[in-house]
Amino acid sequence: MRALNKQLMRGTRVLGSTLLLSGLAVTPAVADETPSPSPSDGSSAPTSAGTSFRTATEIDQGEQATASGSAGDYLYWSFPADAGQRPTVRATVKLPDTHASEAWQLDVYDGLRRRQACQYGAQTRTAAAGTASVELACTLRTVRAWSEQWANDPLPGTYYVRLTAVNLPTSDLGLPVEAELRVDSKDIGGSAAVDGSLAEPLVPGIAVKSEDTEDSSTTSAVLSSIEPDDGWASGWWSDRWVWTAIGGALAALAGVGGYALTRGSGRPRQVPPGV
Repeated sequence: MRALNKQLMRGTRVLGSTLLLSGLAVTPAVADETPSPSPSDGSSAPTSAGTSFRTATEIDQGEQATASGSAGDYLYWSFPADAGQRPTVRATVKLPDTHASEAWQLDVYDGLRRRQACQYGAQTRTAAAGTASVELACTLRTVRAWSEQWANDPLPGTYYVRLTAVNLPTSDLGLPVEAELRVDSKDIGGSAAVDGSLAEPLVPGIAVKSEDTEDSSTTSAVLSSIEPDDGWASGWWSDRWVWTAIGGALAALAGVGGYALTRGSGRPRQVPPGV
């Protein structure tokens, strides 16, 4: 009986050591929740903006886009956002030396062109007369892999940014302006995971592309060529699986330890057989 107890205690120590080593190996990968995109070379960054959803200029996350326009124009950009990311859009509008009071607004739409609410940031700001520039920001909610049809949750796919002046005085119409736009994301991880995923990301032209793959003789009509650096996530994997495995191992360890502590030393020596 003592030999059995020794084996149980030895197994407990071995299991604990294995669990500790596996936890140390997994922790760096799980804790790495730094912003996902890396800044790209500014020489290849876009220097213009579109004037509608269909002509929106495509930019990558971490890229500094610039554009020249006139007060009263609608400036459009588009960028990809995947499940588990929380994008932040920042825009700076450089105004002419002489201008009246102007209000500028930054709007973000998802792949279904639904306007998305901002969790943080100054989405609308008023520039007083003579102000050199105005800065806007919008931090979206975390992109979900799937949601109910009635919900307005952000979903994986292409997102559109619209920058424009609202309630613009007539005297300022047509004045030259310079705009800068940048999109960064933070990877939220398994805390934002859901049990489900979209069949395809909400990317313009994805339905046409899916239909054309059945007939190789036709040309796929893809209206958007941007996607995350590591491709679109499948939606089923998240770091919740890692923590679930660690939790299961801890539960097994607790069970073995509890059994070893509560079982006792067995039959007393002084009790004769058959009693």
